Amino acid sequence: MSTPSSPPPGASPQPRPGIPMPGSHLPGAQAHHVPADPNRIRSQVDELLAELGERPTRGPAENTETGADITRRARILEQAHEVLVDALATVDKI
Repeated sequence: MSTPSSPPPGASPQPRPGIPMPGSHLPGAQAHHVPADPNRIRSQVDELLAELGERPTRGPAENTETGADITRRARILEQAHEVLVDALATVDKI
């Protein structure tokens, strides 16, 4: 038995109007029409992580440089995070 709101048998259910799709709240989410390419995403994240390099060992007298290094590393990690969030927003919409 079907109800007036049930989709016909064999039809895929459509999202109800007014209900947001996962990732739709993200900036630029409407522009995602191409599925995420795992190899492209992996290479972007690998490039960003390569920028981190090895953490230099420093003495306590170089706190200013250490603080600047932490800030730089945080920005790089945030960029890698954004690449992954954008990829997830794309995958959620498929």
